[in-house]
Amino acid sequence: MTYTVHQLAELANISVRTLHYYDEIGLLRPAFLAPNGYRYYEENELILLQQILFFRELEFPLKVIKHMLGQKDYNIQEGLRQQKKLLKMKQNRTQKLIQTIDKTLKRMQKNQKMKDQELYDAFEDKDMKQYQDEVKERWGNSDAYTQSMKRVSKMTKKEMEKLKAKGIELTQKIAESMNKGIADPEVQFLIKKHHEGINFFYECGYDMYKNLGSLYVNDKRFGDYYEKFAPGLATFMKDAIDYYCSNHTQK
Repeated sequence: MTYTVHQLAELANISVRTLHYYDEIGLLRPAFLAPNGYRYYEENELILLQQILFFRELEFPLKVIKHMLGQKDYNIQEGLRQQKKLLKMKQNRTQKLIQTIDKTLKRMQKNQKMKDQELYDAFEDKDMKQYQDEVKERWGNSDAYTQSMKRVSKMTKKEMEKLKAKGIELTQKIAESMNKGIADPEVQFLIKKHHEGINFFYECGYDMYKNLGSLYVNDKRFGDYYEKFAPGLATFMKDAIDYYCSNHTQK
């Protein structure tokens, strides 16, 4: 079915101005424009708009959403599964907040003991924030993506091949050092070099680097790449990166 901009706005419970703005910034283009200039939307645009609204519900900035949905390998079904997981986390957090309200009311009525820390425990959403960061990292964090593309565009083919060869050599060295354990100084030195390599393309702080390490086991593409060097290398990389980041963030 084909929808006009007014029909889609009514269907999705958003304003016409919102759809116009999404078109202006290149986030959601209409399927086609009629000779009179009217926008028309079809099935693909309906699904894409739903993706946008789910991410907005999860408080992702429009700039980040645009970069994620603009990735060539973006998979809508995988996106829906990630959104479902985040929404369940949000649901659980909301339930904890409601329970905290009930406990606080009982505390004020002196009917129930409640530790001071329990007044604030429900406000912590570390797990949800971490998973949000993983989703952003998976589909292209806006600043990182922009920096990476800018630096790559300035490199010659020869420079790219040299950089790729250095990356393969470093990965082979890490694979050969797996028997030493993640805390071994040599392994940690190699992980430091790996981190520096990522920073060549974009600013990658310790939190982002740790999230990137998680992708090595959670994303099949990364996992397959590292498993070609040695069985179990993807997990070893993640654990070694976790150890590396924890040592630096504690300082």
